[in-house]
Amino acid sequence: MFNIQMLNKIAACGTDLLDKAKYNVALEVENPDAIMVRSAAMHDMTFADNLLAIARAGAGVNNIPIDKCSDQGIVVFNTPGANANAVKELAVCALFLASRKIVDGINWAQSLKDSGEDVAKAVEKGKSAYVGPEIMGKKLGVIGLGAIGAMLANTALDLGMEVYGCDPYLTVEAAWSLSKGVKRATNEEIFEKCDYISIHVPSTPTTKGMINKDTIATMKDGVRILNLARADLVNAEDLKAALAEGKVASYVVDFPTEDVLGVPGIVTIPHLGASTPESEDNCAVMAALELRDFIELGNIKNSVNYPNVALPATGHVRLAILNKNVPSMLQQITDVIASENINIVNMANASKKDNAYTLVEIADDISDAAVAKLAAIEGVTKVRVIK
Repeated sequence: MFNIQMLNKIAACGTDLLDKAKYNVALEVENPDAIMVRSAAMHDMTFADNLLAIARAGAGVNNIPIDKCSDQGIVVFNTPGANANAVKELAVCALFLASRKIVDGINWAQSLKDSGEDVAKAVEKGKSAYVGPEIMGKKLGVIGLGAIGAMLANTALDLGMEVYGCDPYLTVEAAWSLSKGVKRATNEEIFEKCDYISIHVPSTPTTKGMINKDTIATMKDGVRILNLARADLVNAEDLKAALAEGKVASYVVDFPTEDVLGVPGIVTIPHLGASTPESEDNCAVMAALELRDFIELGNIKNSVNYPNVALPATGHVRLAILNKNVPSMLQQITDVIASENINIVNMANASKKDNAYTLVEIADDISDAAVAKLAAIEGVTKVRVIK
């Protein structure tokens, strides 16, 4: 029986995929073999040696201590693309919120209640304060063409915008999903040409503060910026100064922080990007399937700290070996197996930055002593036998 702890409520359509005869899934679980999480902060948590994996039901993993997990041989999964349509739809909404002063107009209209004025006349008199441009024919720059960015780019084309996209790490799959109408550009070209800029990149040391006084200075006057990715991608103080000067016309952000609340020209959405029942269901299902495939077969897909490695199910004993990406590791692993006079039926290996993963199918069972030898190899983090 494998114990799966949920740190947040996870949709039943996902957890129900974990056979109750094999898995105990609950909020209160001692010594979990795996954890399912959405937004709960995990940086101060202590992880037991038996913890195999953490599955984040969502794309961002800022709430998970990735380096600590790698050091302890804990595979961290996320669910890229599962919430893409939900975030894309909110990004389309953000285009209009950035343009038409809709939020300000609604708030003003609400203030007319019990004012003693003729509301219809007051509306006709005051509505000019909330005029904004149409998006049709305007230039949109999409920075980050993953699942969300690509979907937004395609939808914006359908809405009549001229779309520019930039992603130096564009995958083949993402490239195929893009409409031919999306013009490839650099960030610098997007800053220079575009009326609207939408950011869809993860928060990393190289992307934090990517929108700042220097990059804003290269943008068109009156640019409108959308941020449904992470708050720290935009330098808030520089952004507010640009708003005050009129360089930036509006800023829509799905990650409110104290320093942007109540600022004219900033629309703060309370992190609603993935807050749809469909998105939560999709993320729960993907997270559960990732855990099940890893726990039962040793296959890894959509890990943020280990490479994708998989072998088809054949019924043979498997050795799942998490190790550092160092020379001669495969040779040392196969030497130990050969010393036990055990035949290797199939094997897969791949690396991801400093970490590597080796999945070995063997024809016979393996002794505890041999497993201990594998675990003792310098650079091996964790060894698991799957029968």
